[in-house]
Amino acid sequence: MENSFIEFMDTTLRDGEQTSGVSFMPHEKLVIARALLTDLNVDRIEVASARVSAGEQEAVRRICRWAHMASKLDSIEVLGFVDGHVSVDWIKEAGGRNINLLCKGSLRHCQGQLKKTPEEHIADILEVIAYADSQGVGVNVYLEDWSNGMKSSPEYVFQIVDALKETSVRRFMLPDTLGILNPLDILNYMAIMMERYPDLHFDIHAHNDYDLAVANELAAAYAGCKGVHTSINGLGERAGNASLASMQAVLKDQLNVETHIDETRLNEVSRLVEGCSGIPIPPNKPVVGDSVFTQVAGVHADGDKKADLYQNALMPERFGRKREYALGKNSGKANILKNLEALGMELDAEQAKRVTDRIIELGDKKELVTQEDLPYIVNDVLKHTMPEEHVKLLSYVVTTAYGLKPITSLRLEVNGEVYEESAQGDGQFDSFMRAIRHIYRDKLDRKFPWLTNYVVSIPPGGRTDALVQTVITWSWNDRVLRTRGLDADQTEAAIKASIKMLNLIEKDFKN
Repeated sequence: MENSFIEFMDTTLRDGEQTSGVSFMPHEKLVIARALLTDLNVDRIEVASARVSAGEQEAVRRICRWAHMASKLDSIEVLGFVDGHVSVDWIKEAGGRNINLLCKGSLRHCQGQLKKTPEEHIADILEVIAYADSQGVGVNVYLEDWSNGMKSSPEYVFQIVDALKETSVRRFMLPDTLGILNPLDILNYMAIMMERYPDLHFDIHAHNDYDLAVANELAAAYAGCKGVHTSINGLGERAGNASLASMQAVLKDQLNVETHIDETRLNEVSRLVEGCSGIPIPPNKPVVGDSVFTQVAGVHADGDKKADLYQNALMPERFGRKREYALGKNSGKANILKNLEALGMELDAEQAKRVTDRIIELGDKKELVTQEDLPYIVNDVLKHTMPEEHVKLLSYVVTTAYGLKPITSLRLEVNGEVYEESAQGDGQFDSFMRAIRHIYRDKLDRKFPWLTNYVVSIPPGGRTDALVQTVITWSWNDRVLRTRGLDADQTEAAIKASIKMLNLIEKDFKN
């Protein structure tokens, strides 16, 4: 391992958009591009494929216009093809300066898809490079299917690189197009490439078909590769690409190399792409998943409390997050105490045991217990010394009819004062929340939290009378609150979660 620095090229907006069902709007591409380059400090981004559509060219034009003003145009790259002048002209018309030229990296692809000899393909590539040079467009080269090329036709790979190494090509990008390699293969093939071409800049572009994309790119970096290709949340064709967040953590902690990535912004950019793509982040996805910094077993919380025994280099604070201790049937007293400590609450040993027993009982019913539920559980179990409920929903009625928007009328008590309000909304819960917001903003002159996530779950079985669990995430005063409601009716469950939230924030108004 000789590299002390690894360059990141992120392809969320090109290869990531090849995820089934994902299509970014031009304005979404611009927002994501800005986040990648200015928030995360990614070195380069690949934003599109040339010739796709007029809409795609407009997206590239917007990104390039912004990048030019931000002095980041050299970081914008577009996939192009060996098609004479067409791709280069398309990219230049959009304001781009760099083409990632898709060449064939295996003899099978060259002969089977192009129906050409290696010499004919090389001549075509050189023609595009010469034209790009004349137009002031920088060239990187993809050797598509390089992995199979090294397996079955390495002499072809060498023939291509030998023909291009003295040209203006800046980077030779080596894709494992079908995700067939393992880290031992990568170490072997990269060692061959590095020994034969020690002065060339190689990037690795791994696919995740065997769940080895991050491991393969780690192996390539170890072998001397100077750049890795990633996507946010691992988006990409089929099983996706190497996740940027995972790649950053692995390179820093396992190889001790430097990058330009700002780790503290990884989580928020991952959530941005989650929202734009519509592809949810699995809760157990390393670094950015909801559950990856959550200890479930009570023995782990106990070890952390005593000597940080269950923590590694992946500290949540690195990524703008915090460690949590799950509440459920596997919770021990230490988990409960960690959560109570975060809320500023203290219980004696007997009280903690009773609360723990109650949480285990709820966990056996597969109910989600959150930190924000703790005050209510403690109040329910101990029945003393807990603050009274400051916000009470006295009554409400929701009317709905075919072809008409729902209307909610309600009576809400806040610190002993009763308020009445009605509102119309796009749905039953929306009309309820509009009525509540009217009370807080118009009658109490208070600001109101933003609802940032709304998740509904139903226990297995599919019965029409099954309990509905609604977990709502709110943004409030730079804090994140999660409240839960459980009821046979989805709207009622959401309303319960909302009233919990109002009681949680009430103390902020009193301070």
